[in-house]
Amino acid sequence: MLVCPECAHEWNPAAAAAQDEQRVWKDAHGNVLQDGDTVTLIKDLKVKGSSSVIKVGTKVKNIRLIEGDHDIDCKIEGFGAMQLKSEFVKKA
Repeated sequence: MLVCPECAHEWNPAAAAAQDEQRVWKDAHGNVLQDGDTVTLIKDLKVKGSSSVIKVGTKVKNIRLIEGDHDIDCKIEGFGAMQLKSEFVKKA
């Protein structure tokens, strides 16, 4: 068991690692996403640092799921490498 020195919270590191492995990514409609899936955007997305917009209906092939706020890593044709939030896509 590990103990937090500030709040005295106790946890088992083996149990915490097991919970991380069980993460399930879902799209906007609740479908489970997996590495290599093809998804479609359900909302226009502004590209940060650019005046361009990625339009609704843009297909993104061969996604890779990652940890973090933007949990999809992909390449969008015409835009390049990008990270997306799973709440703005639906499984194709």
